[in-house]
Amino acid sequence: MTEISSLGLRPERERETELAARLLEALGRVRRRTRRLVGAPLDGPPLAPAQVELIRHVRRDPGCTVTEAAAALGLAPNTVSTLVGTLSRHGHLERTPDSTDRRSVRLTLTLTAQDRVERWRDHRAILIASALDQLPPADRAAISQALGSLERLADALDGEVEGEIR
Repeated sequence: MTEISSLGLRPERERETELAARLLEALGRVRRRTRRLVGAPLDGPPLAPAQVELIRHVRRDPGCTVTEAAAALGLAPNTVSTLVGTLSRHGHLERTPDSTDRRSVRLTLTLTAQDRVERWRDHRAILIASALDQLPPADRAAISQALGSLERLADALDGEVEGEIR
């Protein structure tokens, strides 16, 4: 791994890059630890991260199309189509023909998958809430205050061109 200080960046850009590296490390640790403690959202073979993201997206936007899901997840439509096929075969997703465009399908979670995903989400939220309870009030307040900034950061990343570094 290349040390950030060896990249020859301007000092202010180096500070921003160090902040980015620390943020990614911290968020990664939270996600990995949560995943280890809570486990997978659904029974069956382990799900790939892209499958989990698709399930989460369909939970938030039931009735979306493959194209809409692909755009929201930043994936190619054919990749999402493959994920949908696999998740449908495992009984996690239902594909319903669109009433206005028979070439298109609408995606929803099966009732069983929806119930399991909701319980998984609740378990994750309870786990994080418990960890937050162990932090000093100032840390909880700082995390709460940072949420808006993190959401705007995610929005900014949505606007980035894949593979392009500015």
